[in-house]
Amino acid sequence: MTRSEIFLAYEDKGADTSRVPLVLVHGHPFDRTMWAPQLAEFSAGRRVIAPDLRGYGASPVVPGITHLSDFARDLATLLDDLAVDAFVLAGLSMGGQIAMDCYGRFGDRVHGLVLADAFPAAETPEGRKARNDMADRLLREGMRGYADEVLDKMVAPYASPEVRAHVHRMMTATPAEGAAAALRGRAERPDYRGLLTRVTVPALVVVGADDAYTPVSDAEDMHALIPDSTLRVIEGAAHMPNLERPEEFNAALGEFLARVDGAS
Repeated sequence: MTRSEIFLAYEDKGADTSRVPLVLVHGHPFDRTMWAPQLAEFSAGRRVIAPDLRGYGASPVVPGITHLSDFARDLATLLDDLAVDAFVLAGLSMGGQIAMDCYGRFGDRVHGLVLADAFPAAETPEGRKARNDMADRLLREGMRGYADEVLDKMVAPYASPEVRAHVHRMMTATPAEGAAAALRGRAERPDYRGLLTRVTVPALVVVGADDAYTPVSDAEDMHALIPDSTLRVIEGAAHMPNLERPEEFNAALGEFLARVDGAS
């Protein structure tokens, strides 16, 4: 796998211990601050790494098309540079799709896989058009109108004002060129369902009970595909249960990490 020339911004917290490091991959159109509750919780006892993907946060923006394989190559290079050879890989939404791509490319380094509010199938023709149309719109108009429209699907309308403000702030701060490039790449994503049937490490599938983007039925389908997986549905949350219900999300993730630590 060739090295990426993109140098990602990232958080790297916690000490190297006998516990397996945790790598957190954010979704679209967010940045590494979406993982603040998990960084705070788990860096007390293990190394936790949360990058800004290319085109997001403080990482470089690369206009055009960013395929999921490009994100995976960036992450592999970052982890090589940080001398992280084995880890638990967790991703939410687009981050979950990137985690699937990573597993397909360097799964020998992944000791546990966490897929939160994600979807493994290839895009439909209608979906490809919608993503490319949205990319065009973001380049014309910027992020604010889009952020206003989707906020009540990203997090539940009943989420706390602080969480809603955080999510809206991340979306409006995302560079339109980076978000558009990722949308065009996701429109061309492969079908990961066959890959999931070949996952040989423990997996945790998590979903918000009120997620409209990737409903519980999608999580149930992924759970059925992965040989050694656990399904956790987080009540009182939509597409971002790690922020909307951090205590419940962290409990599920902590239980999973303890299992992986014991196996490792």
